[in-house]
Amino acid sequence: MKTDAKVVHLSKVAPEQSPTSPLGRLPVALIQVRDKAAQQLKQALQALFDNADDTLFEMADRATSNAEQNSFFEAMRDLRLKRKNIERGFLQKVFESFSTLNQYEIGKPPALDAMSFDSLSLVQNDELEETVALDAMVAKVMSRDSMAVSHLTARLNAMVSRKLDDRSNPLGPAALCEAFLQSCSGLGVEIRVKLIILKLFEKYVLGDLDQLYAEANQALIEAGVLPELKSTPARRQPRRAAGSSAATGEGAGTQPVGGEHAEQSVQEVFGALQELLSQARGSVIPRREMPADATPISSHDLMRLLSYMQQRAPVQVADDFDVRDQLGQLLTRASAKTGKARVVGEVDEDVINLVAMLFEFILDDRTLPDSLKALIGRMQIPMLKVAVLDKTFFGRGSHPARRLLNEIASAALGWSEQDDARRDSLFQKIEQVVQRLLNDFVDDPAIFSELLADFLAFTGDERRRSELLEQRTRDAEEGSAKAELARRQVEQALNERLLGKTLPEVVVRLLREAWSKVLMLTCLKHGVDSPQWQAALATMDDLVWSVAPHEDPEARLRLLELVPGLLKALREGMASAAFDPFSTGEFFSQLEALHVQAFQRFKRPLAEAPEVDETQRAALAEAGIELPLLELPPDEEAAAAPMVEVVEEIVLLAPGERRAAEPEVNLPDDDESLQQVDNLRVGSWVEFQEDDEHKLRCKLAAVIKPTGKYIFVNRTGMKVLEKSRMGLAVEFRRCAIRLLDDALLFDRALESVIGNLRKLKGA
Repeated sequence: MKTDAKVVHLSKVAPEQSPTSPLGRLPVALIQVRDKAAQQLKQALQALFDNADDTLFEMADRATSNAEQNSFFEAMRDLRLKRKNIERGFLQKVFESFSTLNQYEIGKPPALDAMSFDSLSLVQNDELEETVALDAMVAKVMSRDSMAVSHLTARLNAMVSRKLDDRSNPLGPAALCEAFLQSCSGLGVEIRVKLIILKLFEKYVLGDLDQLYAEANQALIEAGVLPELKSTPARRQPRRAAGSSAATGEGAGTQPVGGEHAEQSVQEVFGALQELLSQARGSVIPRREMPADATPISSHDLMRLLSYMQQRAPVQVADDFDVRDQLGQLLTRASAKTGKARVVGEVDEDVINLVAMLFEFILDDRTLPDSLKALIGRMQIPMLKVAVLDKTFFGRGSHPARRLLNEIASAALGWSEQDDARRDSLFQKIEQVVQRLLNDFVDDPAIFSELLADFLAFTGDERRRSELLEQRTRDAEEGSAKAELARRQVEQALNERLLGKTLPEVVVRLLREAWSKVLMLTCLKHGVDSPQWQAALATMDDLVWSVAPHEDPEARLRLLELVPGLLKALREGMASAAFDPFSTGEFFSQLEALHVQAFQRFKRPLAEAPEVDETQRAALAEAGIELPLLELPPDEEAAAAPMVEVVEEIVLLAPGERRAAEPEVNLPDDDESLQQVDNLRVGSWVEFQEDDEHKLRCKLAAVIKPTGKYIFVNRTGMKVLEKSRMGLAVEFRRCAIRLLDDALLFDRALESVIGNLRKLKGA
């Protein structure tokens, strides 16, 4: 099936640009990369949709029920109708991601991942399946093209003002997958159909990204952007025709691309690092004086020396511990014994220097707790040995040793210092991993894969437990938020009707202590727009009117008609709220006396009083009011009920609750501290400086919109803190909050080392 003409008018998908728009400020080379990528992505999307019908028809043909078959046919129809919108939306998002690369938005903070109580629910199975599918797709691309993506990210960082990583790279697999998923949000299809569409996206779009990255990198190299990062051009494999069998040999043909080419690419990273290191010798890296007749030791001998040092590694790594110095001392002793000067070879020395610089960053990283830094610091020699054995350690993100270090650091992110750290399961597990490395690792890197699998199983169990508890915390906060919102609605209703009025004390107590519960239950069950809520408010209004003094002659008739229904509504409401029956009886006794007094306040002669028919008399008697009492002369009236003036706002609190006072500081909307709060993301880790000695590490688990609460949990998922937006801003202002960087530790360290070396090269 043919696609559109090869000449693609990108103006149809590019947003309108003004001379001052952010897109206009992109470098020319980057605009060319963007347009070329958009052209290829558009053609790949067309191939996806051209083949989607055939795929869904085959699925429908194999369906086991009419309902299942109809779902596939409906999906085909929906996809045809929305194809153009999806294509346009996807390319629009690609252009938008480029447009923000050189843009700092002022007065428009990024949208907060806030949660209302309506959205606080368990991650649905459909969403989980989507997430798993996307993660697998991204991981597959990164395992194949990680070096090309990293090179492209580095080149983009050299050209734009925004700091990027591989996930935020606008042409990275994560960004493209997210853009496609968002553009498909309007599809009304089941999750199994959506997963099929995602697999088609993986096949027809992600499958060709190697060529896209190769061309993008080459274009930027030709423009003079980081030419020292050189990659071998990707080898294009012919696309398998739709419906062809595996017998075409495609599987065999793709092996060099995923194996040999990837190996060459990651090897080139070490070469680029060596080139940068050569500029740093004599400044950051001291030059070692070497005798003219010095003989470099082999990598095998270096491994033996490192193993010797590994067995004698200190339990606590001191700040001044330097592997290079320790190794130099061993070589000096060996040279003295043999009478021949022995030194480390240049390549191995570069490896040692790089690993030392990486661990200098790691041990200085404020994100890692100090207690765990000591444990991770003991991994330096095993990591050095891996790097000596396998130079792809520096360029392959999926390297088991790198992943192990990253996973340990990620797990340690939420770990707080404790007096008895050795009783903590995470500390014990990390200690076990480190000790196993020191004891058992000689020269077989397979131990890292084994330890990684074991550690992932451990952290997976811990994560599932913490997510369950975290969800329970969210559910509790959801209930609390609903109750808080309902209480505020009831408070408002009560204060609107009572504040500033003088009423019988028993009526004020009945409304505040009893009817408030009825209103709250009604609000929670039916909402403030429901007829039930309006009926409960009307009952309260009738009660207030019935005990107020009235001189209107018609008021007596209205009171006669109102009281029976009013008392019935009050009884039923309080019974539905399970209000204490004994207290209910007391309230109604006093209310009966009030209504008797209300009738007696009419001072008109009995002869002029309207006649009370038998129906009204019976209704009053059923409500507990004997009519003869209504006709007592004024001098026999009962004593007046005590009255109270409602001068303070009614505040309703849950049992044991104390309404937190708002911070005295009231910051303007454009204050930098409030912007820092608004930039917080659900899932972000922060550290609160509680006092000079104590720090609290916690994760933002939810932002409850109705109450404005920010809920923080510890690494086990237990709630440890809640703050208002203004309260958090005050903490930011006094520098008591520090955001913790949750990016991969090794990658951050490598990025820092490369950045420092580049600065030295440019100096």
